[in-house]
Amino acid sequence: MSVPMAKGAALHATLEYLDARGDGSRSRVLSALGDGERVQVERVAPTDEVPYGLLVSLWNAADAELRATTPAWMEEAGGFSIAARGAQMYGGILRKNNPHEFLTQSVSLFQLFYHPGDMRVVDEGVGRAVLRLDDFDAATPLFCRRQTGGLTAALAIAGGDEPVVRHVRCALEGDAFCEWELRWKVPRTSGELSPSPRTA
Repeated sequence: MSVPMAKGAALHATLEYLDARGDGSRSRVLSALGDGERVQVERVAPTDEVPYGLLVSLWNAADAELRATTPAWMEEAGGFSIAARGAQMYGGILRKNNPHEFLTQSVSLFQLFYHPGDMRVVDEGVGRAVLRLDDFDAATPLFCRRQTGGLTAALAIAGGDEPVVRHVRCALEGDAFCEWELRWKVPRTSGELSPSPRTA
């Protein structure tokens, strides 16, 4: 498997979340990084490709700073990333008539931020879907939590009412792969039809 990489936009979105907190956490998190990593983080452009490990280092530093006071910070950061930078950069991918259009489109939102690997639908029905992560070494549960928050925000932008996302299988806990169960309420007038059944 090739070395995991991430788009600089994912790193910037984390910094923007820290800024938005308004409590000085960005400067404290950056100070907690080693000198070399801090310089790398400060120089990365949103369109750059960066080693995924650099992003994990930033997340770990943020987690050490925030987990005691904001236990769900990573889910918040994932949602913030999609609602802010994701919607700005990839609005055409996120804004759909319903979540099924978003989840089953040919363009992968995951692959715009990370590689190798992909998230794919392995089961679906009216108001629900299961996504599986293939061929990507998450390395930390923080990644899984970030995806949970990001997917929740994405479903809402794509027209899903009251979205709920649960991380139901985790490769870091001994499962063969990571999976997320997605559910949302379907308005009677939404036009969302039952899709063809999919199985893994």
